[in-house]
Amino acid sequence: MPLKRRLFYWTNSVAVAVALGCAPAIAGDIDVLHASVAATDRVGADIPLHLTVMNRAAEADALVRFRCPFANFSERVTVDKGGEGPPSKRPVQTIALKASGETALTPEGMHVMLLQTRQPLVAGERFTCQASFRKAGALDVPVDVRAGP
Repeated sequence: MPLKRRLFYWTNSVAVAVALGCAPAIAGDIDVLHASVAATDRVGADIPLHLTVMNRAAEADALVRFRCPFANFSERVTVDKGGEGPPSKRPVQTIALKASGETALTPEGMHVMLLQTRQPLVAGERFTCQASFRKAGALDVPVDVRAGP
């Protein structure tokens, strides 16, 4: 993708995030946008993390770790839709991030599960979590708690 087009997409993504009140997290050539979890009143809940990762680098990268202060553990998973029965989650070592593009992490595909929440999560709260990428390194990521599933 030409540099001019990448800058256009990056500028528009950041502008939309700021307009929506979401602060993007930026490290090197990686931006993390729209990071959020659903509110829950249960302690010990396992909840999916929603986010979009924009990789402006010409090389692919990978999400290798995600830590949040309100969860004991995190796990990178993919959803297997093949075979008999309902879709099932399977752990993966890393989540690949394509070069010069966006990768949306949602519960329907590759995503991060935050396991064993330590406290109830109330809509409107914001936490600072940390994402670690193979090439871009560590990055503090603001994660919003939103109402609904």
